[in-house]
Amino acid sequence: QVLLVESGGGLVQPGGSLTLSCVTSGSIFSFYDAAWYRQRPGEQRELVASIISDRTSTYADSVKGRFTISGNNAKNTVYLQMNSLKPEDTAVYYCNAHQGDGIPHFGWGQGTQVTVSS
Repeated sequence: QVLLVESGGGLVQPGGSLTLSCVTSGSIFSFYDAAWYRQRPGEQRELVASIISDRTSTYADSVKGRFTISGNNAKNTVYLQMNSLKPEDTAVYYCNAHQGDGIPHFGWGQGTQVTVSS
């Protein structure tokens, strides 16, 4: 069973920055596209960013230009650098992996709460 452990969330003011980290128990990012998802209050979980094996990344329109996904396969870790945060970025953020279709392949970790508020 693959375990996913997210960290780095917190309370930040609008315009601020946070970096999220996700460590996995196996080398899944060598075989799957690493991804970050988020679930905003009262909404369904959505795909925010993905990074594929050749280091090409894709983003939801709502975060494009503000968020950057990166990975370190040697450390089984994926990161999400979030800049220019907005109140609407408030959500629980989760990492996972998919096979190019955005559909999460593994069970969910506990997530990390990001709250953007003044």
